[in-house]
This record gives sequence, structure tokens and C-alpha cells, in this order.
Amino acid sequence: MVSQTQLALNDAAEWLGDWHPLAEQLGCASNAVSLGSLSAWRCLQPVHDRESLRRFLLRYHQQILKPVEWRAIRVAHRHAERNELRELIEFDQALGRRQTFRELARPSRRVGRAQLGKLRPLRDHRFVQRYLRAVESRRAHGWHTLVYGVSLAVYSIPLCQGLLGYAHQITRGFIYAAARSLQLSEHECRNLFNELCASLPAVLEPREGPPVAIGDRAHARD
Repeated sequence: MVSQTQLALNDAAEWLGDWHPLAEQLGCASNAVSLGSLSAWRCLQPVHDRESLRRFLLRYHQQILKPVEWRAIRVAHRHAERNELRELIEFDQALGRRQTFRELARPSRRVGRAQLGKLRPLRDHRFVQRYLRAVESRRAHGWHTLVYGVSLAVYSIPLCQGLLGYAHQITRGFIYAAARSLQLSEHECRNLFNELCASLPAVLEPREGPPVAIGDRAHARD
């Protein structure tokens, strides 16, 4: 039987491919890995060997994935399920004022808008079409994390499974993007992935309730 972990990984892999906004700074997008280029990123340090890659990924999990990206995905998923377009647009705009998102703005918007465009054929899905129009009219940014959360709701993929898949795919992508330049073996890559991701399911379990969005207020549904 295929495990839930593998299903989650496959879901995110289909959506994200091997790409993430940080990948452009890592050089993954062109397969020309230059991990030292992240020295300017305020919470991450340059990578030059296996241990520094491990530290980079631990900091990414602690300072970007869990508090920023997972939270954004959760909020977008909640608003999409509740048909709260106005609240989603407000949250989208609020994220644009945060320093973390500004540093990833261009690639995050590019990925988000590309994936949102793939939802365009869903003509009968009013929420998707209205969010798409908001992004096209520049009333919203279309961050990749928000579009991912909306996609989970649209396709009825369980939230925890989607969050886990997102984390797995990105962690795996970073490791294998660095593997050649750092001369990591397949065994080392797998061990590092397993070490970093082993605790993620437990982190998700106590947070099943709806999160509080940035600037979230009580609004009537749009």
C-alpha cells in the first residue's frame, strides 16, 4: 500500500515540480547550484558542505517553512473552503508588506500566478475565477503559498497531507539540488531528508484548528 507520506509528496511534487522561490537564489532553477549566494538572506547562511546544508535546511524549516509558508497555506485553505474572497485578498496584501515575502516577491508571484493560471479552466469555480481576476487586476499578488492553499481546497486534498507534501518536496529539492556540488551520495541525501522530515507530522498534529490570519477580522462573506 502506498503510504500517506508518499501520497503527500506526490501531490506537492505535481504542483511544485522541483522549484521553490528560494531555489532561484540557490541556483536550483538552472541546475547550476551556488549555495553560497544565500549569504545575503537574513536568516540563512551560506552552504559549503553537508553540515552547513543541514543547518540551512533546519533554519529554513524553523524560520520560513513553519511560521511563514505553512501558516500562509493554512490561511488560504481556510478562506477558500469558506468562500472568503475578501479575507483572502486582505491576507494576500498583508503578506506583501512583510519583509520575508518582499525578499521573495518576484519568484513567489511568478510561481503562484503560473499555478493559478492552471486553474483558469475551472469556469464553474467562482472563488477561483474571482481570485484570478483580483491577481490579474493587481488587487492581489497571488503568492505561491496562497495559490497552493487554494489548490488544496479546490481539489479536496487534506490540509495536513498537503502541508507535509509541500515540506517534503521542497526539502528534497534543496538536498538534491546541492548534492552534486557538495558531492553527496544518494545514501547521504536520503538520510538527511529522513532526519529533517521525521518530526514534521508531529508538528502538524496539534495544529488542526483554524489559524489566525494576519490582520484577520470578522467580515461578511464576499
